[in-house]
Amino acid sequence: MTAPHFRRLPPPLRPLADKFYRSHRSPMRSQAGDELWVAQRGREIIAALSLRPVADGQWLTGLFVAPGQRGQGLAAGLLRCSLAEHPESVWLFCHPDLGPFYRRLGFDDCPSLPQTLAERLARYQRSKSLIALRAH
Repeated sequence: MTAPHFRRLPPPLRPLADKFYRSHRSPMRSQAGDELWVAQRGREIIAALSLRPVADGQWLTGLFVAPGQRGQGLAAGLLRCSLAEHPESVWLFCHPDLGPFYRRLGFDDCPSLPQTLAERLARYQRSKSLIALRAH
């Protein structure tokens, strides 16, 4: 098996990430202006990560690894590559069970958020259990 290649996906290729999500029946979709990162083996996308500019940083809006590719460090590799390009704050919301995974990769609990994210988190928490984490 060849080693994965991690890269930022150029904006004109954004539909490839959405095709990857659809092929795995993931509800994730990118939005115009999102910065997309992918892990590939050859030409095949096997994982994707999405960052959205917000406040004075980035919001990690999605991270998805193809089910058959999980457990190989792809999510960690995508996070390392994307965070290395973003010295500013990067926030995410996740289920509390995923907290230890993100903390191992440099995220910490985030008691205060930019207002736009705080409002969004409050809305999301009405229907699901989520925590906020921040890197940098």
